[in-house]
Amino acid sequence: MPKCRLFAWPVVLLLVLALVAGAASARELATDPDRLLEVELATVGMDQHSSAPVALLRDPESGDVVPIVIGTDQARAILLAMHEVPLSRPQTHDLMVSILDHLDARLERVIIDSLEDGTYLGWLELRAPGDEEPRLVDTRPSDGLALAVRTGATIAVAPEVLEADVPFDFAPPGEEVVTALGITVIRAEADLREALELPAVPGVLVSRAVGHAARAGVEQGALILEVNDRSPETPLEFLDAVSATPEDENARIRFWFEGEEHTIELPTDVPEIRESDDALAV
Repeated sequence: MPKCRLFAWPVVLLLVLALVAGAASARELATDPDRLLEVELATVGMDQHSSAPVALLRDPESGDVVPIVIGTDQARAILLAMHEVPLSRPQTHDLMVSILDHLDARLERVIIDSLEDGTYLGWLELRAPGDEEPRLVDTRPSDGLALAVRTGATIAVAPEVLEADVPFDFAPPGEEVVTALGITVIRAEADLREALELPAVPGVLVSRAVGHAARAGVEQGALILEVNDRSPETPLEFLDAVSATPEDENARIRFWFEGEEHTIELPTDVPEIRESDDALAV
């Protein structure tokens, strides 16, 4: 039997057992579900002090960007999905999404409910056909985030995790990519500027848009010129400008697209990026 089949079957069996047998777990949710806060997965990179991969989560309520330590393989899986890199064969997280689809099951939320002795703990909140209540499956948060970026599942975090004082010195990956407000941006390199005939002004290039941003006209190939009167030249500067939006105010976005400039306002809450937005994603 080929090695790839030997590797895949344990994953298949785990998901099937979780959905059919009820996903029994030795631990319980570490917080009241009503206390969980929705966040947006912004990007992944490296902590320069520990060399550990970290995911940055944007908390729309506080405007803070919070680090979550993740595994190397999961960081790669998240970046592949954010860059929408086509693969000849499905990777592990792609396989898990396919299994859920074939079982007509849905990943509703990825929950990060606890930080214990430096280890983040999490859950997958799944719903199968006929379920009145979702099923909880214990997971490493890094695997959960890799699934969330593929499915559009909500990411919910316990306040204690967001408030934990975790020092970090973030370094972006080689090809920087950031998502905020449902807008995924990359650097507007010279070759892309030439190919897309972009104006010679500071800005970051949109590679994908969903939710409110897509409905407001932000599309792939748009150049974000300003966020709240700040001109971002890198994806992280775009994230910083979004995070600095005053509380209870919308973010003002000025962008260029196909020869015209547009100005829109977007709410800073976590956008819906479910299947209903697929026609809007670019």
